Amino acid sequence: MTASQDNRPELYEEVKLYNNAREREKYDNMADLYAVINTLQQLEKAYIRDCVTPKEYTGACSKLLVQFKAAFRQVKGDEFPSVDAFVRKFRLDCPAALERIKEDRPITIKDDKGNTSRCIADIVSLFITIMDKLRLDIRAMDDLHPELRDLVDTMNRLSILPSDFEGKQKVGEWLATLNSMQASDELSESQVRQLLFDLESSYAAFNKVLHNAA
Repeated sequence: MTASQDNRPELYEEVKLYNNAREREKYDNMADLYAVINTLQQLEKAYIRDCVTPKEYTGACSKLLVQFKAAFRQVKGDEFPSVDAFVRKFRLDCPAALERIKEDRPITIKDDKGNTSRCIADIVSLFITIMDKLRLDIRAMDDLHPELRDLVDTMNRLSILPSDFEGKQKVGEWLATLNSMQASDELSESQVRQLLFDLESSYAAFNKVLHNAA
């Protein structure tokens, strides 16, 4: 260590990327987006190498595409008007992920002018949103009803789901339960636990249908 370094204590100070909470959130959001894109790239490579089953791939890819949309909304602006600008800025090597983002569907899902892929993405997003709300102890009728209603409607529009799909019945029964409640009413702890269980099993069954349809 040189004498000049000893005389410059600022060299030992921690360098921060941010100076306030807003700047910290900005870097956190960029880190989230970076992680989602990188994970999607690795998933594509794993599928190409036959390291994951089509069922596992379809479910994971659908979820990552939903997460990408949410993460990019937090970052999009003058600096990053597109995902390509973000990738160039941070020198991400992710051609497979960009292709998947562009097509907005797992490679295992056939393209039918976007109708099926849009429904699938919406269903995945709604399942995740409702389950996240329940895990955050959000249980009021008016907080859960809109997404649950949209989930039922979207599943009914998705042609690849059989009419006797168990998820339709389970989610439909819970929608009926919420319809019988006042807006300010809340689900009990046991109801929340059961609803979460039914959603998780329905989501797993949904991914199984996607696998069989691929």
